[in-house]
Amino acid sequence: METRLVSSLVKVFADEELHAPVHPSGSALRGETYSFQVAYRSKVHMRSLQVQAESELLPDLSIRTVELSPANFVNYHDADDFVLRSTPGLYPDPLFPLDAARGLTGYPHQWRALWVAVEVPEQAAAGSYDIAIKISDSQGNLLGEETFKLEVIAAELPEQRLLHTEWFHVDCLSTYYKTDVFSERHWELIEQYIETAVKHGMNMILTPLFTPPLDTEIGGERPTVQLVDVKRTSGTYRFSFERLKRWIEVCNRTGVKYLEFSHLFTQWGAKHAPKIMADVDGRHIQLFGWETDSRDPEYTAFVTGFLQELVQFIKDNSLTDRVFFHVSDEPKPEDLDTYRTASELVKPILKDFPIIDALSDFEFYKSGLIEQPIPASNDIQPFLDNGIEGLWTYYCCAQYKLVSNRFFHMPSSRNRVLGMQLYKLNLKGFLHWGYNFWYAQFSKYAINPFQVTDAGGGFPAGDPFLVYPGEEGPIESIRLEVLAEALQDLRALELLERKLGREAVVAMLEEGLEEEITLTVYPQETEWYIQKREQINTMIRDSMMKA
Repeated sequence: METRLVSSLVKVFADEELHAPVHPSGSALRGETYSFQVAYRSKVHMRSLQVQAESELLPDLSIRTVELSPANFVNYHDADDFVLRSTPGLYPDPLFPLDAARGLTGYPHQWRALWVAVEVPEQAAAGSYDIAIKISDSQGNLLGEETFKLEVIAAELPEQRLLHTEWFHVDCLSTYYKTDVFSERHWELIEQYIETAVKHGMNMILTPLFTPPLDTEIGGERPTVQLVDVKRTSGTYRFSFERLKRWIEVCNRTGVKYLEFSHLFTQWGAKHAPKIMADVDGRHIQLFGWETDSRDPEYTAFVTGFLQELVQFIKDNSLTDRVFFHVSDEPKPEDLDTYRTASELVKPILKDFPIIDALSDFEFYKSGLIEQPIPASNDIQPFLDNGIEGLWTYYCCAQYKLVSNRFFHMPSSRNRVLGMQLYKLNLKGFLHWGYNFWYAQFSKYAINPFQVTDAGGGFPAGDPFLVYPGEEGPIESIRLEVLAEALQDLRALELLERKLGREAVVAMLEEGLEEEITLTVYPQETEWYIQKREQINTMIRDSMMKA
């Protein structure tokens, strides 16, 4: 058997030769997760292979198999050429736990990979650690062995300052796992998926006060996931926040810092009300939805009364510094009037809380209707040029030219660069719409994420979700792990800035480059990112020694 150590930024394809350089060593800070891969290839079909790890870091080490996912819709017809492939096929992505009973399979003449991750303890002793990975046959005969050297640096990765949300779709959990919404099993799944999100740098969670009006066909609907109970008796509304309290308890246990309340009006212009269910004179019915104009007096009265009670709930539960609100996602200039009406309705009530919306048209922003816009990464330049402070950015399916992203067919370096870009531009937050969107586009029908990775042909493979639904909880992906590495880079840069100052860190980051790093200009060589992070770590280590 042939084996090779490669970095976490290599995508090992089963149907092509492996040209990636050997990656024998690396370094990490305390509190950081460091990942590398052991690629392997056998000449004959081999079953029930066993994998064994030997290291002082064994209690903090995990080994998973890199499996393949199908991609039909890879990218748009006019995409750029900074990609690994442009063809449909099988792409390395999901990371499955090793099954000792089943063992590993060696496929003839196919490169496959093991994903090795070390969660470096915050109290780990500084120094060099060997990590030996051995592959044996079912009789215990050694077939291949690789030893990776990991240096632990005596500096702790600082807490993440970036605000980061990947939209969490709790209805997708209920649908895929065939469990009732907010049943005990559903709550168990919710906690597992939030815990995984937090572990990978998501410190803000989309919280469905009412069923989020996101990626829903006009006139269609998604399963009801409503944390707030509503009752209407004789024309008077009453609200119960007990289920929302339980949600907050889950968030507190898992380390969520911020709650991002779901949108109060429909996507693409705030023209309608979201789906809201209520008990009305003993009947459970839909109060509002697509048939409700956003300016409908009944809905405006409902929203006014609801938000007033929600604000009191926020204050009573000491959540004032933890909540963010949305009006409507991705309004366009032609939606200015409806967005204005919606904004002017809620802003006086929510004056003490930030309202954030994905909004990429600078002229729309100049209307003054929103103070904290989130422009797309390919539309952010006018906002930067005008010195807008506290900017966030986002990318999704439409950001497929020049900018960073994480589609299946893109090199992992195009995912990893995000952390350095966020640092260079001093951005406050990052948003993405697809943590676990397991429906077809517009939520028309459910899909199997292990078979359909492009929302039924709606978005390039890799855009709709970062986690797969395992039998016992989330199956993580290469893209999720690399995104977490990008956020660790950001935190390491912030640590180094404390030692050297921002100007020196930016100069180091761009040292030797022909152009400054922007959201559209950045190095395309995978090894540059590995070497740059090692340089950052070396400078942190040296600064600690001088202190």
